[in-house]
Amino acid sequence: MPINEALFAAMKAASYIKPNAGKSYKLQRVAEELIAKQAPANPKCRVEDAFAPMADGYAVPLRVFTPLVAYGVPLPEALEESSASGTPVASAISAILPAVLPKVLPKIPIKESTSSGNADGISGNANTELPSVTPRGTILFFHGGGWTTGGINLYTQAGAHMAVRLQRRVISVEYRLAPEYRFPTAVEDCYEVARQLFAGELPIFGVGGSVDVDHPQSATPTAPAGGGDISATIPAPDPDSIVLFGDSAGGNLAAAVSLMARDRGEFTPRTQMLLYPVVGNDYNPETSPFESVRTNGTDYILTAQDMADYIDMYRSSVADLTNPYFAPLTAHDLSNQPRTLVLSAEYCPLRDEDEAYARRLQLVNDNVSCYRIHDGIHGYLLNTSAVGLVATTYRIIEHFLDGTPLEPAPGTGTTANAPEGGGAWQDVLGTD
Repeated sequence: MPINEALFAAMKAASYIKPNAGKSYKLQRVAEELIAKQAPANPKCRVEDAFAPMADGYAVPLRVFTPLVAYGVPLPEALEESSASGTPVASAISAILPAVLPKVLPKIPIKESTSSGNADGISGNANTELPSVTPRGTILFFHGGGWTTGGINLYTQAGAHMAVRLQRRVISVEYRLAPEYRFPTAVEDCYEVARQLFAGELPIFGVGGSVDVDHPQSATPTAPAGGGDISATIPAPDPDSIVLFGDSAGGNLAAAVSLMARDRGEFTPRTQMLLYPVVGNDYNPETSPFESVRTNGTDYILTAQDMADYIDMYRSSVADLTNPYFAPLTAHDLSNQPRTLVLSAEYCPLRDEDEAYARRLQLVNDNVSCYRIHDGIHGYLLNTSAVGLVATTYRIIEHFLDGTPLEPAPGTGTTANAPEGGGAWQDVLGTD
């Protein structure tokens, strides 16, 4: 499907203006924190901060989102008005902001973040009564960012929307970032949080307290920020109700955690969802086996060079490149994996490897679905201008998780099995 010409021109210009990831990841982190501070709280969701202790004494920050109202149910008028105040900076800016950050930083108005630190998720309205909601399950979410950027602050709006839209509790994980912490630190952090969740051992420190989470490489916390005792543990959910979910590098971590869980035998994930995940290891256009690295590797914000930089910053050695916990597509055995949803993006350099991973999973697993999101570019989950892409993604996720019908895309008259060039998505495996 041809992408909008004006949008393509803007993306192409941004792709050439911004420095490569290897040179800009530190500025990218600063830009993302600026963006996160602009985000208003979501009054339909309770937000709590927690920490998961690791074996080495580190405490992995978590953010827990619990829906307060059923999706689509309006809030009381006062809350609707308060939630409308403040407009977040479009997160797409984060892709190019590092190039101009030194010039624009003094001009960006910063307001205090209200996205965390309020147990009701409602600024100034803690006593407002809301309908009670029983979450349908728990989503353990691993954020994207090439293992070097991203975090629970940047993903707070996305986490709250996810919780309300899917009517599930969402636990977002602030794993340690590369290059300060290289492979396998991030995946081991994510695995241990998952293990604790499945075992009912995940502690909550000082729920409802105000916690600003810095990137984990800036400190090595061994206790919750601001102190506090363990006030509770998250009860062990029904394993069938837990979903591992990640986008980009987070999708890589979700897939790797599933492989680790199978190999170590400590718990068994039943469901995983991978949104434009990193599953390969070669982003050189001359050697990659995937055409999308060549066709989508220069003009769509995330470049093939960026991916090569991320790989180099994440790996500890050349041997990591063929480790299935580093690059799941290199695994010789993909049997006994969870029920899986893979979502690829049409104009993403990872598109072909994502779909290849889904096909390989399908060879040895009964329940695998894969959809290509038409007009999608890498990272659209956080792009406030990509409302249609995000809505399409959630329709597919609801179909996968809850069996809701996949209705034709608005205005197209096409179905989920739309051929290439029509509709909002394409069923890559033809399983629906």
